[in-house]
Amino acid sequence: QVPLVESGGGSVQPGGSLRLSCATSGFILNIYDMGWYRQAPGKEREMVATIDTGGSGNYAESVKGRFTISRDNAKNAVYLQMNSLKPEDTAVYYCKRERRPYIEEAWGQGTQVTVSS
Repeated sequence: QVPLVESGGGSVQPGGSLRLSCATSGFILNIYDMGWYRQAPGKEREMVATIDTGGSGNYAESVKGRFTISRDNAKNAVYLQMNSLKPEDTAVYYCKRERRPYIEEAWGQGTQVTVSS
């Protein structure tokens, strides 16, 4: 069973918005820091945003003020609201469960986001 399943990707014009969702299962979400990462063609995977167990977010400089990460532990979900999208935001976006002592990190399968006119 895949513990992380992303959804909500798609194609959007510059300036548009998308909301990504990460459905989690098989573990207690509220004890894990979570993150969204992305990988564009020919580039390394990079951190977009992370959220700790207290709900505090940390963002890459390139998305600050445009993206918002959130979590709903009761619904076993993590979200990424993306506004004012730019062509350079085009990438596959991945949900990540951050590692804990003696527990490995986990990745979802990714969802494609394409920003193009």
